[in-house]
Amino acid sequence: MEPLLLSTLAVTLAEIGDKTQLLALMLAARYRRPWPIVAGILCATLANHLLAASLGSVVRAMLAPETLKWVVAISFFAVAAWTLLPDRLDEAKQPAPKTHLGVFGVTLVTFFLAEMGDKTQIATAVLGARYNALASVVAGTTLGMLIADVPVVFAGHLAAGKIPFKLVRGAAALLFAALGIGILVA
Repeated sequence: MEPLLLSTLAVTLAEIGDKTQLLALMLAARYRRPWPIVAGILCATLANHLLAASLGSVVRAMLAPETLKWVVAISFFAVAAWTLLPDRLDEAKQPAPKTHLGVFGVTLVTFFLAEMGDKTQIATAVLGARYNALASVVAGTTLGMLIADVPVVFAGHLAAGKIPFKLVRGAAALLFAALGIGILVA
């Protein structure tokens, strides 16, 4: 249960104000079709986070426990620092308004690509390395992504100006730092 809960909480907090959350807002504003956007986010996140957590599992199998402990702790500290930096959506990553892919396809492709190398993907890989519970980590990180992004898809234009992004980034950074410290003292 711990891997599921920590993965959900970590990614939910890390995703607030992240470029993929901004992408969800942009897609919702552009296409105004929330269900295909949510389905695209779900499928892209499942695929991306399954790859990331699997990579983390491979790393866990390759490293000695003491080495893994330090790699995971340092990775959590790095993600904590990265979380403090605000994200912006690059104009070049915005999908063209007309495509043969449809709203679901555009969301699936852009979300999957935008998540590559993103802090939530890195956090998923680190969580996959930390816990020998691939399904729980992927389920938790995917749930965290949906908790943060689905409300934005349905009502983001109403709440975007009211979310204290700096405070949320600080809370996420503290969580990742606490995870790093917890690894070292365990």
